[in-house]
Amino acid sequence: MYKKQMKLQKAVCLLVLAASVIVFLYALGIMTDLYESLYFTIRTPDNPKRNPVAGALIYYDMQGFNKQFLHVSIGLILASLLLYITNTHVRRRYYVGNVIAVAVNAVANVAAAVWARTQILAFRAQYLSEVDFEALKDFSSKRNTYYTDSTFWFDIHTLVFGIAIAVNVLLIANLIWKFSLMRQERQLLNAGKGAAA
Repeated sequence: MYKKQMKLQKAVCLLVLAASVIVFLYALGIMTDLYESLYFTIRTPDNPKRNPVAGALIYYDMQGFNKQFLHVSIGLILASLLLYITNTHVRRRYYVGNVIAVAVNAVANVAAAVWARTQILAFRAQYLSEVDFEALKDFSSKRNTYYTDSTFWFDIHTLVFGIAIAVNVLLIANLIWKFSLMRQERQLLNAGKGAAA
């Protein structure tokens, strides 16, 4: 039984690292469509009235969030590396450090998901309500620039953070299974000591 559990814990720790890298890549890509379609329409960021596309300043509005989001995603990668630093991926018995590493990852991923979701949904609503897509389409056809009215990069956060949270649920399930096996092992050793006495 321990062999199966050990294989699972190696796989789960690797999945946690992979999920945090996916969040990082998402943080790098979230502004892609906004840059391609809106950046070139903004002539003067301080005077929105001079910009040919109303609402295009969302590109600048999201810069602060994007920077914070990138830092949070790097934090998630570092938290996942804590699993390797504490040998959670290979340790036969878990100690306090292993429990802390699992807890840090679970809390960090849930907190990041909640924080990012609220921000992303607010910016998505701003994008849909403020950007003048007719003017953007006209601008892009005249200037031969990229046009999109897609909310793909806003919407994909559900999948990205869904993966991150699901993997951390597996990490917690692995921890529970590990403690169950450790308890059974202790009971067997105590029973063996009692029989020997």
